[in-house]
Amino acid sequence: MANVSTWEFIVGFLYILGGLGIFLFGMRVMSEGIQKVAGEGMRRIMATMTQNRFFGLATGLLVTCLVQSSSATTVMVVSFVNAQLLTLMESIGVIMGANLGTTLTGWIIATIGKFSLSKIALPIIGIGLPLVFMSQPKFKHTGEFLVGFGLLFFGLSELKNAVPDVKSLLKSSDPGDQLLVQDIQGFIEQLNSYGFGSVIIFLIIGVFLTILVQSSSAAMGITIIVAINGWINFEIAAAIVLGENIGTTVTAWLASLGGNINAKRAARAHFIFNIAGVIWMLLLFYPFIGMLDQIMPGAIYIDDVTQAEATAYLKEIDFEGIPSEDDFSKAKKAIVDRNIPLHLSLFHTLFNLTNIALLIGFAPQLGRLVERLVKPKTHDGKAPKPGSLASLHYEGSGVLPKTGELNLALVEAEINRLAAITRYMFEGFVEVFESPDSDKSDLIKELKELEEKCDELAFEITQTLIYCTTESLAGERALRVTSLLRVAGELEDIGDCCHRLVQLAHRKYRKNRVLPQETLREIKVFSEQILDFMELYQTHLKDGSIPDIEKAEVIENRIDASRKSLRKNAVKRMQDKENLKAEMIYIDILNEMESIGNDALNVVQALNHVV
Repeated sequence: MANVSTWEFIVGFLYILGGLGIFLFGMRVMSEGIQKVAGEGMRRIMATMTQNRFFGLATGLLVTCLVQSSSATTVMVVSFVNAQLLTLMESIGVIMGANLGTTLTGWIIATIGKFSLSKIALPIIGIGLPLVFMSQPKFKHTGEFLVGFGLLFFGLSELKNAVPDVKSLLKSSDPGDQLLVQDIQGFIEQLNSYGFGSVIIFLIIGVFLTILVQSSSAAMGITIIVAINGWINFEIAAAIVLGENIGTTVTAWLASLGGNINAKRAARAHFIFNIAGVIWMLLLFYPFIGMLDQIMPGAIYIDDVTQAEATAYLKEIDFEGIPSEDDFSKAKKAIVDRNIPLHLSLFHTLFNLTNIALLIGFAPQLGRLVERLVKPKTHDGKAPKPGSLASLHYEGSGVLPKTGELNLALVEAEINRLAAITRYMFEGFVEVFESPDSDKSDLIKELKELEEKCDELAFEITQTLIYCTTESLAGERALRVTSLLRVAGELEDIGDCCHRLVQLAHRKYRKNRVLPQETLREIKVFSEQILDFMELYQTHLKDGSIPDIEKAEVIENRIDASRKSLRKNAVKRMQDKENLKAEMIYIDILNEMESIGNDALNVVQALNHVV
């Protein structure tokens, strides 16, 4: 490498990074485009077509084939489990299907790669680009999908051109090129000199490659390109592909970190499933690779290509004249270039198919295993009360990947969580108020922390919904986003009111302000009316139905009347000046409770799309 200038090395490396960047960007645009086109459909598929592990398998396969990313599918699965739209058992089947679906990327590269990738990519971008500027969402998102698809293959073409071919470098007149090849090949041969240990080494490289590019599909594309350019042999490439199957589980694991216990279990199940597959494959590695040649004959080493095969290839491409030795050499390389992607894709597919066939029958046992490995962090092992601080640690925070249509289901789940927190806070206030002789400092501390969590969650929900407004959503979904924005704001206001109520109740305790016994009965009746209102909108938030606005107005009028009646009673009692300060606190409490009633009515109106 001494004769290769630093500048040439940097430029070459940047070309490779540039090609990889276009490839990854294209994959992201394509994936997001198809999710926008089929977002609501995928949401319904994910929520309904997962009744058993086999339906889940088909769902994971279908969704991953559509979005062209098992990482996107598994993150989606973790998110849906976190939102309680999927159970742990349902998620295991989807994850298995996602593993199989991701093999489609290799087949696309292998089949379309027979042609000039740039010649295919640019026309596809040309078709998609005008559609991107159309106002109709379906056309716009279809255009994004096509542009992403084209960019993916354009990036792959650039990556293929940026990675130098070993044969070309060895024939180069520049001694520096030959030294470069010798240095790199010497290093690879050294890594490949440890027998079966070399398979483990390249497997680990595959793990880190996938973690680095955050996409097993991209890692597969890189592996194919490096293999067809002669830098690694087929066995090394196959070992790297196995590592990529482990590396792809990191994405789901990262997504589960902020999720609930079942989201963490789903990510752990993904890891165990993939690692179990790699373990048995390592035991059968060489026999399995030998079997591939029986299923799909074809040379994967230049030395194995016969002269007859090279001659047949030259005829296939309509070669004219008498072929030279160099022409035969190019033909042999072209045959290997065509065979390696096909064999690697077959290896990847058969590995995942066999792994699914072996382990799908053990899905219930896998579910029970991860339940034992990932236990709830509670003293008694039971789920804590919804909305409590313990439940937030138990459930985790929401995982909201940025894709408008799919995000709505997850946002709705987070709004349900926010509603549960505010209800728990209100019930906490009632407990503090009804215990005038007890120090509720622990509960008050918890409620203060919940108020901060409430603000954080409302902010995250609002930010995600604002992102959704930048997407071209269908009319009904766009209206739903507007409603949810208002609901989130009103629930945050309810949380603030509950926090002030707790402070008022605690001030009564600290200042030793004594209220008549009748106020305990009054607050109990009044709080039950508030809780009825909360129950009304929580029910409709959970099932997505439209609440009865007339019923809500009746409850709100009853709350307003109660507040006026109780305030009147308090004013009468204020004539006894000894209780003046206590009654003033009581009136402030009544005002805050009425504010909660007003906010609750606003929530119901928002769910009814009433401005």
